[in-house]
Amino acid sequence: MTEKVKVENLTKIFGRNPKSVLLKVKQGVSKEKILKDTKHTVGIHDISLTVSEGEMFVIMGLSGSGKSTLIRCLNLLNKPTDGKIIVDGENIVDYSKQELRTFRQNKIAMVFQHFGLFSHKNVIDNVQYGLEVKNTDKEERYEKAKQALANAGLAGWEEKMPHELSGGMQQRVGLARALATDPDILLMDEPFSALDPLIKRDMQLELMELQAKLKKTIIFITHDINEAFKIGDRVAVMKDGQIEQSGTPEEIIEKPKSDYIKDFVKDIDRSKVLQASNVMYKPSSIVSLKEGLKSAVNEMRSNGISSVFVVDSQRKLHGLVTIDDTVKAIKENKTLKDILIDRYHITDPDTYLQDLIPKATESKYPLAVVDENNKLLGLISRVSVLSALV
Repeated sequence: MTEKVKVENLTKIFGRNPKSVLLKVKQGVSKEKILKDTKHTVGIHDISLTVSEGEMFVIMGLSGSGKSTLIRCLNLLNKPTDGKIIVDGENIVDYSKQELRTFRQNKIAMVFQHFGLFSHKNVIDNVQYGLEVKNTDKEERYEKAKQALANAGLAGWEEKMPHELSGGMQQRVGLARALATDPDILLMDEPFSALDPLIKRDMQLELMELQAKLKKTIIFITHDINEAFKIGDRVAVMKDGQIEQSGTPEEIIEKPKSDYIKDFVKDIDRSKVLQASNVMYKPSSIVSLKEGLKSAVNEMRSNGISSVFVVDSQRKLHGLVTIDDTVKAIKENKTLKDILIDRYHITDPDTYLQDLIPKATESKYPLAVVDENNKLLGLISRVSVLSALV
């Protein structure tokens, strides 16, 4: 994938003369000692990460971990003390004021936890504001604002005032305002944390649907591990101003790199994170349509199983046969096609475990994982689903 954002050895120190304590930070002096001795606060230290174009990259951590400091560095609301922020091959830390203004107007936008709407402006005027700052033609900016509102699920609400909207709808306005300028990169600083749980869940789903449509590069901040693992393509977990571990949600759950990460993920609902692709296994036994009944019997006997899936030469799934039906069919001079069963469950590799559990517990046969062309990718047994939840 194309690299969109690359952060190299980024450090942010707050205080009157941050450069004066940079060496102490690099030497490993603790944040507490630096604060006590110099009255400077180390926000983040030696952060390195990459974000691919079109990726939903989530940065999570507890309060004080440095996640909000980091995201504010990415548009230089926080000026880094040391390190590089490379966007599309350019180090934005070196930008002039004019270059930075152009960067913020055209390439990056931010959605905050507190919506920051102008209370005296109606919805569409709030949304078109960023385009107005760019001196975009009035007709064009209102047209773009209407489209952004439609994308955010607020078509028809253009003339309402902010106080007439619920919290979730106000956050949608904030999202539409960010989208109206058509930025390449969207920064989202705990945008849903102030919302009620049900509204928060709906906004998460809507963001995922919107991302599937628009394919923006999104860097999302949260303290909620379930939210991070639900929406993130990859997740970076922060602790004390540094990244403790980064990777896909599955990698972090399955291979935690420290006791801190183990504690972090121990209460995660694995059924909402792990997918069919994480628990399926390659079938040790399948039968081709052209092989015939006796081959099916031999395959089941040699593998100690009582049923086997049947595929064609392209590995497309055609059905399943049982040992009882196969033995009977041999005696009756039938073919493999004559006894194919279709009473089994199929799923795609992206289905979450929570949706597989009912199927796995009620089915007599393994679940078949197939792609969009019905090609057999793997199988999932009841035990593989349940054991993955432990």
